[in-house]
Amino acid sequence: MVLLKYDAQDCVVTEKKQLTSTIYDFKLKNSELAKITKPGQFVQVFVPGKTLRRPISVCDVIDDTIRIVFEVRGEGTAIMSQTKVGDTVNIIAPLGKGFDIDPSKRTVLIGGGIGVPPMLYAAKKSGKNTVAINGFRNKDAVILSDDFKSCVSKLTITTDDGSYGIHGFVTMPLEEEIKNAELVCACGPLPMLKNIAEIAKKNNVPCQISLEQRMACGIGACLGCAVEINRNGKNTFKHVCKDGPVFNAEEVVW
Repeated sequence: MVLLKYDAQDCVVTEKKQLTSTIYDFKLKNSELAKITKPGQFVQVFVPGKTLRRPISVCDVIDDTIRIVFEVRGEGTAIMSQTKVGDTVNIIAPLGKGFDIDPSKRTVLIGGGIGVPPMLYAAKKSGKNTVAINGFRNKDAVILSDDFKSCVSKLTITTDDGSYGIHGFVTMPLEEEIKNAELVCACGPLPMLKNIAEIAKKNNVPCQISLEQRMACGIGACLGCAVEINRNGKNTFKHVCKDGPVFNAEEVVW
């Protein structure tokens, strides 16, 4: 028998915004869950008509609400996007291991694409001595810039095509910012995370990365989201939903 750390709970949708043609921004009211949710954790959202819940990263916690920002990628998230203000959404939360944030350290936070939203709550908890670097495909994909500007000392935006901000990848400004960094935290596509981890290692800066993996149960029962980790010289498999999604970058077997 699998014991759930947290029971499924209902949340009322208090606010809904469409940020781009495919990205939605929800605020879910549940004071009990909001109090215990940490940066880097995620929620499992029940989707009507679907057997499996959808894992969505926590973007922010504001008073008694959990904010999630998600992209429509399939039928399940398309159904989610039709949710209206006032509707009830059933979630299991908070799940996973989040970022280990130290406000006293000069931290560089990096997000790529839909990996940008979970870095916002990390930014709020990191303090004003924090630099954020967010990367997107193009200008139309840029989201949450004003939110980040309100809680970090510096925000740099890169785009793959140069239509907004710096033309290039997040690793370009990171090469400069890491010179004064004491910690790097990142979330985004795997190739981006691998490159960030290499830069952090080269500069002897601790790095935490949030891995994205296909999940089913979200609590470590189905064993479907395994990732290879090296600890104490031994390779083993850990589960992104339970042991992560945040791992120390130097432990990940790329």
